[in-house]
Amino acid sequence: MQREVFSDIAARVRQAAQELYPEVVRLRRHIHQHPELAYQEFHTTEFVRDYLAGLGIEAEPQLLETGIVAILRGTGAPKGGERKMVALRADIDALQLQEENSHDYCSTQEGCMHACGHDMHTAMLLGTAAILSRMRDELKGDVLLIFQPAEEKAPGGAKPMIEAGLLEKYKPVAIFGQHCFPSVESGSIALCKGSFMAAADELNIMVKGQGGHASAPHKTRDPIVASAHIITALQHLVSRVAPPHESAVVSIASINGGHTTNVIPGKVTMAGTMRTMNEDLRSLLHERLERTVSQVADAFDVEAEVNIKTGYPVLFNDPEMTDLAWKAGKEFLGEAHVLKSEPLMTAEDFAYYLKECPGSFWQIGTGMKSDTTGNNLHSSTFDPDEKALQTGMGMMSYLALRYFL
Repeated sequence: MQREVFSDIAARVRQAAQELYPEVVRLRRHIHQHPELAYQEFHTTEFVRDYLAGLGIEAEPQLLETGIVAILRGTGAPKGGERKMVALRADIDALQLQEENSHDYCSTQEGCMHACGHDMHTAMLLGTAAILSRMRDELKGDVLLIFQPAEEKAPGGAKPMIEAGLLEKYKPVAIFGQHCFPSVESGSIALCKGSFMAAADELNIMVKGQGGHASAPHKTRDPIVASAHIITALQHLVSRVAPPHESAVVSIASINGGHTTNVIPGKVTMAGTMRTMNEDLRSLLHERLERTVSQVADAFDVEAEVNIKTGYPVLFNDPEMTDLAWKAGKEFLGEAHVLKSEPLMTAEDFAYYLKECPGSFWQIGTGMKSDTTGNNLHSSTFDPDEKALQTGMGMMSYLALRYFL
């Protein structure tokens, strides 16, 4: 009997998602044309507020300057008599990047683009709100809609929203989110239990020596040679400090020093990233990296300053909530369209929510078999398949309904 109920609700959600698809495409394209950087999403905030109001969903008092939180209240009788709330989240900020696509809905903002799919995420959650508004009679609980600012700028918008009382005030029992991935074919999703995305820390190193004439290096304390050895030494941290079964990355992605051929500079700056899937390993690598830099600097008679900016924590998907999303995905999308994802070394501030509330975060496929080179996240030519909007809003809607049954 319950299986028939699931099947009927899934069919109703599919029908609603299909009917709403052209409207949600319009929403996505509007958002895509008007991208805004972290904490500058004023137009997007008002756009979301107005659309929700049109559905009869009033926004809650703002927790931050930008971003929207709203409650969609179901009218179905709650199971066991206790009314609960599930949270669904989308991020709304864009990247500092010049779009190079040729659509008639390309970004109108110079040097700003939705190159990570946040326009898709926002439109999907608006579509979810529209579907659930049509199906309030089947919704046996309430849904907290979170349109979060500043995912792209550390420490992200999730952390300040939590600190402003988001989870304490509304007390959701579970939270779910999704992220566009062109590596997964449109129409499918990919999930991972446990540690799914990495903790990400920013590395900044300054090496100070004594500059001088390049013809007389013996009269200098060369920070360039020292920096080269520091970089080489850091590349051994993962293979010689991290256990073979633990994933970790240490990359120096920028090095700057000197400006001409015959002058050894007085200092060199380097920047990079550290990614780990384990908090204990994260702490250990922090300590070993600082020690390695210091010891190599001593060997070359230079000084080195290390600054590690702690970023997002490990994103840990609750196994029980991920199982629920897996079952809901198979029921709604079909078994062939629900895939197992390997852990990824990308980072996401959704991890902060999952430290406080059980939930799950998955990949929503936006790729096509005919994709051209360059359809990558954070690329100026990122071009997601818009059919994923129908998949994403349908999946989120069905999962929210399914949770309360």
